[in-house]
Amino acid sequence: MKTTTATPNLAGSRPEDEKLPLWTTLSYGVQHILAMFGGVIAVPIIIGGAAGLSVEQKAVLVGGCLFMSGLATLVQTLGFPGVGSQLPLVQGVSFATVATMLAIIGDDGTHGLRTAFGAIIVAGLIGLAVIPLFAKIVQLFPAVVTGSVITVIGLSLMPVAARWVTGNETVTVDGKSVANPDFANPANIGLAMLTLALILAFSKVKKLTRVAILLGLVVGTIVAALCGKIDTSGVHGTGVVGFPEPFAFGMPVFELAAIVSMTIAILVIMVETTADILAVGEVVETDVDTKRVARGLRADMGVSAIAPVFNSFPATAFAQNVGLVALTGIKSRFAVAAGGGVLLLLGLSPMASAVVGMIPSPVLGGAGIALFGTVAASGIRTLTKVDYSGTTNILVVAVSIGMGLVPVVSPEFWSGLPTWAGTILESGISSAAITAVLLNLLFNVWRPVEPSGMAMAAARARNVSDVEMRVLAEGGSFEAGQTVKVKPVEDTEPIAAH
Repeated sequence: MKTTTATPNLAGSRPEDEKLPLWTTLSYGVQHILAMFGGVIAVPIIIGGAAGLSVEQKAVLVGGCLFMSGLATLVQTLGFPGVGSQLPLVQGVSFATVATMLAIIGDDGTHGLRTAFGAIIVAGLIGLAVIPLFAKIVQLFPAVVTGSVITVIGLSLMPVAARWVTGNETVTVDGKSVANPDFANPANIGLAMLTLALILAFSKVKKLTRVAILLGLVVGTIVAALCGKIDTSGVHGTGVVGFPEPFAFGMPVFELAAIVSMTIAILVIMVETTADILAVGEVVETDVDTKRVARGLRADMGVSAIAPVFNSFPATAFAQNVGLVALTGIKSRFAVAAGGGVLLLLGLSPMASAVVGMIPSPVLGGAGIALFGTVAASGIRTLTKVDYSGTTNILVVAVSIGMGLVPVVSPEFWSGLPTWAGTILESGISSAAITAVLLNLLFNVWRPVEPSGMAMAAARARNVSDVEMRVLAEGGSFEAGQTVKVKPVEDTEPIAAH
């Protein structure tokens, strides 16, 4: 899509305050939503499947996630006093918490889902509380830590994609567990591979690359419908418009172990959001200081804390949309806000949510291979920013990823531990994060080790660098990717001033 000449906002000279014609604003807003829509709907479908929800119940989760993603985008882009970065950032349901939620839910169905909701509420509030200290806490999550964790997130979700394709080995009939006659059905595997092939084919077309997963899901679902593999029961009787029902699955359940696991995931989200705020500031060529980062984090954590009320999950800034801002040259936050409005309206349509919930599992499985693989690849790209020469970082990465994958390859590994410990360690992301933080402190912070002969060349997208953390902590800011002169101490406002 070509850049359109726009009229600057007379109220301010910031590039992000640019106002575009109405039709241009809407069209670019929709483009932003198409670029991230597949990721938003995938999370509630994954979680709904893990909790054993019906098609109708999955539609409730999808609607809640669309609604809250739209609300979060509006809060982040338009902003309120002390809340929202007022930058062109699209907010959506984060993949960083999926592995943790799957571990919390386990085999407990809706009770496990309610426990996950309770953990999200408390973890979101903890995230809000630690914002004043985040300039220090973020130092616990350098690239060697976040890269390891993000890699584990992607890899630990691969069994989910496989189960979508094959189904479970057993099914329950009349209260008894029997062999599933449809397990690993070649037709389902073929449908999954067709969906994956479609995604790859669409990715070859430059203008379709960013919506390749969405298009793959749409065409794959159409093929599934022609093969009689669509369940339309959840659509019948649904209304065109309806407000999300608060606590549709019951009141949240609060368990300490689940809260600890979720808090770790929330801290990872905060690191990612901080990196995305700094990145979009560079793309837009606008001033980003400590206070602006804090406002962005408050929008993130505030919406995440209330998300379970409307049957949704933690939100974060979507990095792919930062890339879309750079690609199109459209820096207006109002265009992104228009996209947020579209998301919110979709969340207010039970019928639209039910249609999304009709996507058959094999189609999701084919898309999941690409989607989850992309998450893992993003983590690997982050790890290429790590300095391996003359350090033990290769060991930190190796052991962290290994510990994160233990519960994936051996689900019963921690079953002999007390329940609270098992809930924490059975989450790949928690195991990887705890291991990576501790090993990074042990080898790189407390007593740095400099072994000889241990070198490796090994890059992600954006992460918060040591220089950026120091400048932000000292009250400085960035403009057009360059450090602005650090403010005098007396003019510096702490990161959580509001």
